[in-house]
Amino acid sequence: MATTTDTNNYKFNHSMLRVKDPKASLKFYELLGMSLVKHLQFPEAKFDLYFLGYDSPQALSHGNSTFDRQGVIELTHNYGTEADPNYKVNNGNAEPHRGFGHVCISVDHINAACKRIEDAGYKFQKKLTDGRMKNIAFALDPDGYWVEIISRKKGSKGAEDPEEQGVETDPKTYRMNHTMIRVKDAEKSLKWYQDVLGMKLFRTVEQPAAKFNLYFLGYPGDQGIPEDGFTADYEGLLELTWNYGTEKDENFKYHDGNSEPQGFGHICVSVDNLDAACARFETQNVNWKKRLTDGRMRNVAFLLDPDGYWVEIVQNERFSGQDNF
Repeated sequence: MATTTDTNNYKFNHSMLRVKDPKASLKFYELLGMSLVKHLQFPEAKFDLYFLGYDSPQALSHGNSTFDRQGVIELTHNYGTEADPNYKVNNGNAEPHRGFGHVCISVDHINAACKRIEDAGYKFQKKLTDGRMKNIAFALDPDGYWVEIISRKKGSKGAEDPEEQGVETDPKTYRMNHTMIRVKDAEKSLKWYQDVLGMKLFRTVEQPAAKFNLYFLGYPGDQGIPEDGFTADYEGLLELTWNYGTEKDENFKYHDGNSEPQGFGHICVSVDNLDAACARFETQNVNWKKRLTDGRMRNVAFLLDPDGYWVEIVQNERFSGQDNF
């Protein structure tokens, strides 16, 4: 394994969500076409981790090891929450605990995909036909996390698209497209994710009338950066949402998901050489939540982004030739 690190080899591996009942959550995400690619059990610490990703032959990460993927969702279950009638996660979208916003899947036929989810008994924060934006929907997972649904078809009109009528959907073709977090200062966050983590800016959506901008970042990999800005065919992108003016408010702060009430936990980047990557981060004067040498787990580190969100750093197993866990 190389003793240097190259951010071109990095991957936005997963996003972690705490869940109340893993059986209910697995059923939902498997309905969306995801497969359980790894299950880690820590009975002495009383929690389990479930890593879900798209793994059909059409999937971009098909057949890859767990940490050599993008667009993975990690579900964390702390034993006993499923039997606690008072346990409820913070989904990141209710004041005063906003921060994390949603995960997003891109689908082949959005009308049919949404109907299939609704027919299975799941609720929606926003149906395709709600509001002015007829080409996106938001389903609710069993814990109330928002799951955005967008079309992989360029120019899709969604609910008003005649080509979306009378067709069936195939979950094997879906992508875990992006994870959205809200940021206080877009300039600082864009600089951090590009300079520190080596991500590239794929697309910017400016909404001055509504006073917010969206920035989509990721690792180009073999696909490269889309010339036309169409990103629905990608997996493992990070969407930063910036609401104008928050950067000017000294007291403004988003909720990181790890202080009470908890919900979203972290995003994770896998790297080619864990020691070399962490040494590089040291030279950039990053804020650490956990260095490699801290605690008992010497194979994970956690950085803090400008908003205090946790960013886990792990070894990509393709470069080390051995499992992390």
